[in-house]
Amino acid sequence: MMKKKLFFLLVFSCLVTAACAGQETPPETQKSDIPDTQEAESLGAEDVELSGNQVQEPAEESEAGNVENYEGVPYRLYPTSENAWVGDVMPMADENGLQLYYLYDTDHNGVGYHPIYKFSTSNFYEYQDDGLVILYGSSAEEPDLAIGTGSVLKAQDGRYHCFYTGHNDTFPDKGLDKECVMHAVSEDNISWTKIPEDTFYAAEHYSGDDFRDPFVFWNEDEQCYWLLIAAHDEKLGGIVARYTSTDLSKWTLCDPLYAPEKQYMLECPDLFRMGDYYYLFYSWDRVTYYAMSNSIYGPFAEPADNILDGTGFCFYAAKTAEFEGKRYLCGWMGRKSEPKDTGAYDWAGSMVIHELVQKEDGTLGVKEPSSLENYFVVDKTPAVMGTAGDVEKDNGVYRLSAGADDVALAEFGMREPTMLLECTVSLDRDGYAGFAFGAGDDYGKYTGLVLDAKNNSVHFEGCVLSRIAYVEPVISTHFTFEPGKEYHIKLIMENEIAVLYIDDTKALSNRIYKSVDGAVHWGIFANNTEAAFRDIVVKVPAAE
Repeated sequence: MMKKKLFFLLVFSCLVTAACAGQETPPETQKSDIPDTQEAESLGAEDVELSGNQVQEPAEESEAGNVENYEGVPYRLYPTSENAWVGDVMPMADENGLQLYYLYDTDHNGVGYHPIYKFSTSNFYEYQDDGLVILYGSSAEEPDLAIGTGSVLKAQDGRYHCFYTGHNDTFPDKGLDKECVMHAVSEDNISWTKIPEDTFYAAEHYSGDDFRDPFVFWNEDEQCYWLLIAAHDEKLGGIVARYTSTDLSKWTLCDPLYAPEKQYMLECPDLFRMGDYYYLFYSWDRVTYYAMSNSIYGPFAEPADNILDGTGFCFYAAKTAEFEGKRYLCGWMGRKSEPKDTGAYDWAGSMVIHELVQKEDGTLGVKEPSSLENYFVVDKTPAVMGTAGDVEKDNGVYRLSAGADDVALAEFGMREPTMLLECTVSLDRDGYAGFAFGAGDDYGKYTGLVLDAKNNSVHFEGCVLSRIAYVEPVISTHFTFEPGKEYHIKLIMENEIAVLYIDDTKALSNRIYKSVDGAVHWGIFANNTEAAFRDIVVKVPAAE
């Protein structure tokens, strides 16, 4: 067991990015960026009306405009472990706080890999690294030569029980199943003992190579334990299989809890009740989904929009836990083999936790953990450092207007390494607006985190603002925009990590490497639309 220590920073991500903005080749009809021939004019007092198509530069130089001064900070909100990455998270709350078990992943996994490690927190901005919990098997003859996702509960007997996936890539060559369910126990949630005799394998009609991610809980109505597991049925495809037990040792197979018959697997199942509904979370295709029902037995149905964060491993394998009366969705945000804003995310990265919000119709939304209001306590009044295109300010409202492939942008200087940006945004039909990142007054090279009214989505692609309409997003999530309607935005940034929340409904978790490497100014923008940004507030943590 590792010595416990308070987790502020155990590793800095590489904050070096390759210049990627503007590399995409637009269609022949594409218009150019903001013309270089536009003349610069000085910016007067902050409240002066900003308008016209000219580029307006800061009235004077300041440290905020000097990108050389940017320094990263310890990762307090989105932890990862020293020399490793956070894989699938297995949350469990007890009297000591929220316990966040996870698969420990490195870039140099050996024959044995993915031991279970743990963080713990009580406020979502101070994480304690509790180190190793369960080590993988010590020989190629053991079924858990690698460990897969599972769950932890404090059972009726007062002990802690961990059910996890045993995975051995060599077993199929020996005529054995690759995956199984395994069991370990602990009296104190510190020292763990494996119980090999409780290991069990897939039923005959389930794939022995795809039998993983056990989730165990006590069903008070039935007075027994339920075990849900991701399985592949030879006829139904991906299912959430169900077993029951009275002693956490011997398990009885029941009918599947959920079988949508459209995906190969439904990984990392998680079931809970909130209000009058039961919710079943699962993951596949690099996305976390959910279904809902009025009964714990189902039938479970997917809402029209059953994705709460984005695609492409930007938020994956999320499972939930209730802590101090709130339900939290705990997953991971992938990282990239090279720190740049194009290309796909790899498996495992940094832990990301959302607070779940139940809507009036029973569907779910997400928001930032409420306790972060105790972390972001210092106001930083944003001041315009320069503009491009048609920008006006009046009574705290910035109005940006841009037609075709034109861009309107208001730039606020150097970003804070850790910050909460809050505002309301409205935009017209069929255009784009959002938050821009670039280097000083080189406005043609800013990239954007995009609110997309044309395609009803929120996305990021790492390209320059004028190319947004022509480049496929790296990650995205669906969100329906109505013309002129105001939406409440919160954007939380910590180093290159940027998590955007909109209307306590959706999140988009991503990494914007450019924002910490030579292009650390931030702003707001509009492209092919008119947009209004109201009541922009920036908050940072108190100085330590």
